[in-house]
Amino acid sequence: MTLDLEAVRRALADGPDAAAVLTPLADTGLAHWHVALAGTGRLLRIPKQSQMALAPADNLAYQAACFARTGASGHTPRFHGLLPPSDHLPMGALIVDHVEGRPPRLPEDLAAIAQAFAAIHALALPEPAARAPLLDPDHALAQVMDEVLTQAAYLDQAAIAETVRRHIDREIAAASAEVADASPPPKRLISFDGHPGNFLITPEGRAILVDLEKARYGQPGFDLAHATLYTSTTWDLATCAELSVDHIREFLAAWREALPPDLATVLTPWLMISRRIMWLWSVTWCAKWRVLHGHGRRQADGAASQDWSAELTDDATVAHVRNRVDTYLSEAVVDRVLTEFATLAADAGAP
Repeated sequence: MTLDLEAVRRALADGPDAAAVLTPLADTGLAHWHVALAGTGRLLRIPKQSQMALAPADNLAYQAACFARTGASGHTPRFHGLLPPSDHLPMGALIVDHVEGRPPRLPEDLAAIAQAFAAIHALALPEPAARAPLLDPDHALAQVMDEVLTQAAYLDQAAIAETVRRHIDREIAAASAEVADASPPPKRLISFDGHPGNFLITPEGRAILVDLEKARYGQPGFDLAHATLYTSTTWDLATCAELSVDHIREFLAAWREALPPDLATVLTPWLMISRRIMWLWSVTWCAKWRVLHGHGRRQADGAASQDWSAELTDDATVAHVRNRVDTYLSEAVVDRVLTEFATLAADAGAP
């Protein structure tokens, strides 16, 4: 499925950007098209689907809140408005800054990414009544474990090697037990989708997180894990890198240094369990994608709009995702990640 630029023009017809020249950006993602409004410094972020299974209007409202809430950090694009769902754009669109920058180079830009996360995590926590529509679970670890268990329902159909399945099952059981015994961890605003491919580095060296649709009030360790796990740093071809344990240690140290000391002290003990859960979320998502992407496109029913069918994405992107999913569900990579976990956990004063 390709983006219909004429439909985009019609959606813009009654607004201030009606005369803007539309410049589609490369279609490299599963969830959005991006169209620059040439000469304005802004772009349209047009959903293909909702990765959180929200109805179109709810999906737009959620994403608008993600950009608006994180904008105060100075490390995300500014939010300028939205185009509501319509016959022209059934999922609507967001209007945000068009950030000029390059993909991160790893490990060189890890410190800049750590500083961006610290700026987001240090934002003041709103009163509970002011946190909607963003997710605000009572227990941030339990909420993500629930997502892991929901996605784990696809493991049986995902043709995973027996040894890999045993590793994943064992880690799910161990993480579930640890979460059940844990008190609710401290919460901050987090992105929950901070893999390096979602960042751009400005000419001044500032890291900008440009892809925001899953933000929530949760555990910052999920962001730090998503930025440095093997399943994240090798996801995007433009930022692909295999980090050493020392690189990860340096990244975590840069994040702590950029935070107020008291906040770093409160958050650090939760980083290792968050890392394990984030990896489980990633590999169970891989199982889910492997099962669902070959299905025909689901008909919109007005209730939700999550759709992993291959028809929404070009063949090259589907082939890339399939390759990544196969790699992450391989025995060699699972062994690599679990060895890394053991090394980090053995560190004196480990996160």
